[in-house]
Amino acid sequence: MLALHGYFPKTLSPYPIGTPKLETSIVLCKDRILKVNCCNPNRQTERGIEFDIGGAFYRHESSTGRDLGILAASVDRQSKGGLRVLDAMCGCGIRSCRYLMEAEADFVLANDANDEYRDLIVGNLKQVERDETRWVVCHSEANRVLTERYLQRDFFDLIDIDSFGSESMFLRSAMLALRLGGLLYLTNTDGYSSGGHRPRHSLDAYGAFVRPLPFANEIGLRMLIGGAVREAAVLGYHVTPLFSYYAYHGPVFRVMLRMNRPKILENRDYGFIGYCNRCGHSQAFSWEELGKIGCSCCNSEQGFVVSGPLWIGPLHSSDCITQMLDLAAEWGWVGNGAGVELEKLLKHMLDESDPRLPPGYIKLDEVRSILPSLLSSFSVFGDLPSHQVTRIPPFSDDKTSKNEWPSIEDVDAHLAGGILCIFVSFWFVHTNLARD
Repeated sequence: MLALHGYFPKTLSPYPIGTPKLETSIVLCKDRILKVNCCNPNRQTERGIEFDIGGAFYRHESSTGRDLGILAASVDRQSKGGLRVLDAMCGCGIRSCRYLMEAEADFVLANDANDEYRDLIVGNLKQVERDETRWVVCHSEANRVLTERYLQRDFFDLIDIDSFGSESMFLRSAMLALRLGGLLYLTNTDGYSSGGHRPRHSLDAYGAFVRPLPFANEIGLRMLIGGAVREAAVLGYHVTPLFSYYAYHGPVFRVMLRMNRPKILENRDYGFIGYCNRCGHSQAFSWEELGKIGCSCCNSEQGFVVSGPLWIGPLHSSDCITQMLDLAAEWGWVGNGAGVELEKLLKHMLDESDPRLPPGYIKLDEVRSILPSLLSSFSVFGDLPSHQVTRIPPFSDDKTSKNEWPSIEDVDAHLAGGILCIFVSFWFVHTNLARD
């Protein structure tokens, strides 16, 4: 159920093979063209902005995450009339450059703990008019600079924390330094925890005991959002996701959250996710349902896995994604043959923003293996009610009407078209039957 459906193409290496004959090499990165100076491989170009990476960590594959952050920041600036950004771990400074030049931020505080990068960061930011009202570079531990901004009551409209691993220590200080209604762009790169291989580590970092589930990429995003929800509640705030993005190359989990008052006393979007290894059904459970967790396909709890607490609400805001898509078209990033992958990603997010969609998804190539078990579970309940039958459009094939289950031949026909990652809507029916 996410914009993480495996359609992200592999990118080519930014470093050309063999002796370069040209001053620059063209590298295809998804739907963008990145220019790499062959004589100086540390010189990069992203969205027309040239910069040096020096010895700083940089991945051109992460440019999609930066695109999304710029679009959301610009939409927020247009609605509020101003934008102050704190880039807590700026690296070489490309994010700060883009916030200034593309999102037209009024001010950016570019911080990196490594003071050896100062000349590199300043050199890249010099492309923007230099005065103290536009940008400042500092070198401090992220928690310290965030806490200092809070103590000086110097609040920001957007705080971008591009951290490594599952570091959650920045959550509270970032929220304290964030203006009410501001945006918090968080990162997690711990694939082991999201995959359920280090449940006690995820419990320490985000307060969630995560067990292995087949949609670990989605769980990683819900784990990250859930940790922020818990921290915001402690401070008397609540956060809601504007978009959630997963990239395979890290893996990298990035979520853009909006923070507001007051905290939600009864948050129905913070609970548990269960998955049945027998029929492939996944379902969200509230705290009140903890003693009733199970699957209708079997009487025992054996084979039923539960993770949580996690964010179980929508992963994207349809209003925000629509505005981002419109802005991307206005800038020429999508449309007319440009930005095909970015446009596809945003449209997937728009489809996934439906609040009726429960957590989880099934890969189409796995449907055949679980379909017999799933169909046998329905026989216990007899014929399906007509109002539930109309909610079963698991495939878009013309051969499959919404009043019929797809045959094995229909499944094979879909498999011949390639392996897709889809959300199977018959889960709605399965969920309703289990609760009737």
